[in-house]
Amino acid sequence: MANWTASDIPDQQGRKVVVTGTGGLGFEDALALARAGAEVIIAGRNRIKGAEAVARIRAAAPGAHVSFEQVDLASLASIEGFAERLTSEIDSLDLLINNAGVMRPPSRLETEDGFELQMGTNYLGHFALTARLMPLLRKGRAPRVVTVSSIAARQGAIDFDDLNAKRRYDPMPVYAQSKLACLIFSLELQRRGEAAGWGVQSIAAHPGLSRTDLLHNAPGRTSPIGILRSLLWFMFQPAAQGALPTLFAATSPAARDGGYYGPDRMIETRGYPAVAQIPAAALDLEGAARLWEISEALTGVRFGSAGQRPVRLQAL
Repeated sequence: MANWTASDIPDQQGRKVVVTGTGGLGFEDALALARAGAEVIIAGRNRIKGAEAVARIRAAAPGAHVSFEQVDLASLASIEGFAERLTSEIDSLDLLINNAGVMRPPSRLETEDGFELQMGTNYLGHFALTARLMPLLRKGRAPRVVTVSSIAARQGAIDFDDLNAKRRYDPMPVYAQSKLACLIFSLELQRRGEAAGWGVQSIAAHPGLSRTDLLHNAPGRTSPIGILRSLLWFMFQPAAQGALPTLFAATSPAARDGGYYGPDRMIETRGYPAVAQIPAAALDLEGAARLWEISEALTGVRFGSAGQRPVRLQAL
């Protein structure tokens, strides 16, 4: 695994891939996978940004099989519609990368369905998307689901009494909660998939500190954190480098079922893919089961064949 780069990605010819997010890490994931021969679908909310991402990839990798499909992760109806369209267009899916996200909007915002925006987009949206696409994934060739978490998950805690921050909203703790939830989901998906025999690998990754537009988009370029991101740009590694743990989790034969990968240097803030530290909160099996059940209730989706809920699991 030492100094693993995109040049180490195995041949992806014939693999169908969905990556959420049109810019930053999602773009780098899509570009690297398209270069390796995958048929990549970039899934995002903004059609203009999606078209731009497709054009850039085709310019950088002539002959790339890449397209854009619209989906708004802040809308359960949009997620359902996207999954229905995809199911009508393809017979199977080999890789889903749950990457898109929102970070630190200064005031509390809600999704179309009334969820706090960060929790609803980063976690609940991807929970619902994965459930909707699971039938396609189960028909895939060596299928994987890679869910992107964050080093912020270390400071995260799941507030079951105020999951959607209706009583108190503080941008960073709520973001950390959403990314901890993503990690918990990835680990629990692997456990439940193994118990139910779904045949789908679930792996998590995080990009360390990477030079994307997350902090510019939500808090804004003129916000204190946005200004800090602009002035201290050198503290953030390039997005292509930050994407490597996700790409490793998505493609490497060495990536472990139920694993978690991040950068290998400076307390996992930068570097090359390596096994990442899983915070204790993500290893709480009772908490994971409770979060899963609440997520099913909130999103109205169920995993498993014929809508059946998976059995309760033991530790990996």
